[in-house]
Amino acid sequence: MPDVMSSSRLIGVGVGPGDPELVTVKGVNALRMADVVVVPVMETGERGRAEATVLHYVPEDKVVRVVFALNERSDRGRREAAWDAAGARVAELLRIHASVAFATIGDPNVYSTFTYLAQTIEELAPGTLVETVPGITAMQDLAARSGAVLTEGTEPLTLVPVTAGAAVLKDALSGPGTVVAYKFGRLAEEVAAALRETGRLDDAVWGSALGLPDESIRSASDLDGTPLPYLSTLIAPAQRHGKRGGKL
Repeated sequence: MPDVMSSSRLIGVGVGPGDPELVTVKGVNALRMADVVVVPVMETGERGRAEATVLHYVPEDKVVRVVFALNERSDRGRREAAWDAAGARVAELLRIHASVAFATIGDPNVYSTFTYLAQTIEELAPGTLVETVPGITAMQDLAARSGAVLTEGTEPLTLVPVTAGAAVLKDALSGPGTVVAYKFGRLAEEVAAALRETGRLDDAVWGSALGLPDESIRSASDLDGTPLPYLSTLIAPAQRHGKRGGKL
């Protein structure tokens, strides 16, 4: 496979958690200035959150849908083959176009599809300039919509993907500061149990489909074991006592 020209650019653009108004000005400019905008889709082909957001800012004929194994977790070989095919497709686009933007929900450097793609492109298309444009994350959006304060003073902030297991979340909840859990929907019952056992249930809040018509923001005390959307986000604020500025 021939190398792409060193002037080719791959730009990972964070488009936020779903609300098109939360795409930054820099992100919108990057999407509009790119020759093509790649959006990840699952094999089933339905329009994803990144694509729906992008279409508020660029015409549909500028968008290229590339299939990623976003929902493949059990068959490593199948997942790797899908990633290789996706990387090859983007490398092909980079040989044709000077700049390719890749739209990812949230931020391209926080649990993003883009990081895996960038690694693949470094192998398939050496010389490509890889850049990222930061995006609003789900935890920031949920904090704003729910009124939950993420950090104060010297409090730490711990971000945990519950795909790593509920035990990892419980360990974090047993420590200090605010804990944010991503992708916890399928383990909602285990997450509720961990919150209860660590005394963090009453102040915690969860949300899904933020900024979209089917948005849901609820107290974690309402968790009843019913599975939630996969991309649900949880905030368990630090246990705060005392006067304003007490942790400065």
